[in-house]
Amino acid sequence: MKKAILSVSDKTGIAAFAKDLVATGYELYSTGGTFRAIEEAGVPVASVSELTQFDEIMDGRVKTLHPAVHGGILADRDKPEHLEQLAAQNIDLIDMVVVNLYPFQETVKKPDVTEMDAIENIDIGGPTMLRAAAKNFKHVVTIVDPADYDEVIARLQQDTLDEAYRKALMVKVFKHTFEYDQAITNYFSGNQETLRYGENPQQSASFIRTSTEANTLAGATQHHGKQLSYNNIKDADAALALVKQFEGPAAVAVKHMNPCGVGIGETIQQAYLNAYEADSQSIFGGIVALNRPVTKALAEDLHSIFLEVIIAPMFEAEALEVLQQKKNIRLLEVDMSRDTDEQEFVSVSGGYLVQDKDTFDVPKADMKVVTDVAPTDAQWEALLLGWKVVKAVKSNAIVLANNKQTVGIGAGQMNRVGSAQIAIERAIEINDNVVLASDGFFPMGDTVETAAKAGINAIIQPGGSIKDQDSIDMANKYGIAMVTTGMRHFKH
Repeated sequence: MKKAILSVSDKTGIAAFAKDLVATGYELYSTGGTFRAIEEAGVPVASVSELTQFDEIMDGRVKTLHPAVHGGILADRDKPEHLEQLAAQNIDLIDMVVVNLYPFQETVKKPDVTEMDAIENIDIGGPTMLRAAAKNFKHVVTIVDPADYDEVIARLQQDTLDEAYRKALMVKVFKHTFEYDQAITNYFSGNQETLRYGENPQQSASFIRTSTEANTLAGATQHHGKQLSYNNIKDADAALALVKQFEGPAAVAVKHMNPCGVGIGETIQQAYLNAYEADSQSIFGGIVALNRPVTKALAEDLHSIFLEVIIAPMFEAEALEVLQQKKNIRLLEVDMSRDTDEQEFVSVSGGYLVQDKDTFDVPKADMKVVTDVAPTDAQWEALLLGWKVVKAVKSNAIVLANNKQTVGIGAGQMNRVGSAQIAIERAIEINDNVVLASDGFFPMGDTVETAAKAGINAIIQPGGSIKDQDSIDMANKYGIAMVTTGMRHFKH
């Protein structure tokens, strides 16, 4: 008779599954709460202690760590010597292991969790059985996810519980135990921080630090203020990534993952004032990142408005005295050298996406003037600034800029004309030195015409549309200088 061991923390569907296993010819062994749940459902089940002939000890810490369990799981049925050794020790084969682990991740998310709570929720026997059974997937079925119960029963009934399916279950097991071990590592190394909530109060959230290098947000030194929120962290990371793109003094203000004002200057104070002037309304309650130390004079400017977070490579002592007058403002010190992390990850339903970070750029020498009119020197400076910023704006993205600051930003619209209209409507000025930067090409000439009618005289865009000539012709019609880069910068 085939044997199965069932020991689960998540008891969803376990009684019904156990009943179906018995109906297909399995003899069940279980532990603790799982044993009680199955027994109370009227399903025949025996204690693992009957299998091992060894009582549980140490409050259940030692119960499945026994040769009668692991010998039965790990035996290779294709090796006669393995079977002979089991017979000599009176150990029976175990054909199925159904385990999900102590709720460590859920436990450490609780705001009042103690280290002892966390330690008691580190599963030892569960991962050991899972890994043993998964290693021997050619002969043993391993189930870690209650969502697989129905398919396992169906395959047992249809005699299709084949090696390929058992291998798929094995992959699930090792993914599960890897994530479990990673959660333990993060918690005890101090790399997991429970946040008050996520994007909204009804969402729980944690900050998992995979690096604590001084040039990352996760490795920042917080000099003042309350705990960063989930949204603070995302916005601060966006601001930090953009401000690092500048060699000279630069200031970046971010609101809801989009830059609302970017300024450059001879000094960091002038750069900040340019960023503030770019959109003095949206910067309120935002995140500001600076790539030079904060002086007392700059601190006084920053102190004059409400900001959530200020990021800089250093805060002078007198600057801290000024800024710390506000109780909650977060002051983060971050090394402004470029990150070495070359990839980014985004979770999706059932998996995640991985891509290289968009740290690529195009030298001015490789850009092409495609119109009859070429940009002036002042327009070139503005085009290069706008091109640097538009990469950080959600698509469809349009940035208006002069040679010292962004002038208007249109983000995240479903069509490019809509983004251009928003940028133009929000613009603090439009004159001969204000240019337009687009993160993607123009599929037709309408955006160019919209810009021309607003008074824009220079445009930078990737090019590459089969209708590029339509946009070029429209630019020539209005006497606009157009530069193409050959590289787009979509940001979804």
